[in-house]
Amino acid sequence: MNQRTSEVLRYLGAKNAATPEALEYAKTIRRTADRFFWQLDEQLTPKGLYRLFPLRHEPDGETTLLDSHGQSVLTLPGQLAKRLLADCQQAALLLATLGTPFDALLRTQQARDMAEAAILDACGNVLVEELCDQLEQNIQQAYPQLYLTDRFSPGYGDLPLGLQRELLAALDAHRQAGICLTDSCLMTPAKSVTAIVGLARQPQAAKIRGCAYCTLRDHCTFRKDGKRCDSF
Repeated sequence: MNQRTSEVLRYLGAKNAATPEALEYAKTIRRTADRFFWQLDEQLTPKGLYRLFPLRHEPDGETTLLDSHGQSVLTLPGQLAKRLLADCQQAALLLATLGTPFDALLRTQQARDMAEAAILDACGNVLVEELCDQLEQNIQQAYPQLYLTDRFSPGYGDLPLGLQRELLAALDAHRQAGICLTDSCLMTPAKSVTAIVGLARQPQAAKIRGCAYCTLRDHCTFRKDGKRCDSF
């Protein structure tokens, strides 16, 4: 089983299938996911971009991203940003999107078969996370003397989702990648992700782990069953 398919099974809660019925369902998911990945690799042109900003650590504990003139671009409130960026002199804003073609494919599949649409949606999650990982690798290769923090996004921990608008503006995301934002701060195209990564001069320990930092924690089906998705 390849890593992509393994991740799809994890998203769908079918990675640790045990009963004969569950094992057969997992096989169906794998076959369908492989078919969708082939289709998506052929038809999509994902887009990723990032931009680095100097940081200023404010006396009140907030962290401010600055432009080349030292003017404030984006202020990150809360303990999560403070803790992750405490050792950092710069931060990168990231954007990854699968674009509008994925949304169109998903709508078409939803009209045909909702079960397969769920698998397609999970495939989209895997691909956009792959793109985020690639952006991090690009940053690390461009700045090999620096160390990256965990990646985090508006909506994680105590970082407000409402920061999405300022973050997208800082990246010129509408012009660069066609990203729009709804009144409820949801991005379109739907399979789009923004994130923040700090850059420091010393190694950074992994600090984001567990349900406390997940935006889905209040509605998570794993938590309702007393489980965690990182255990699958």
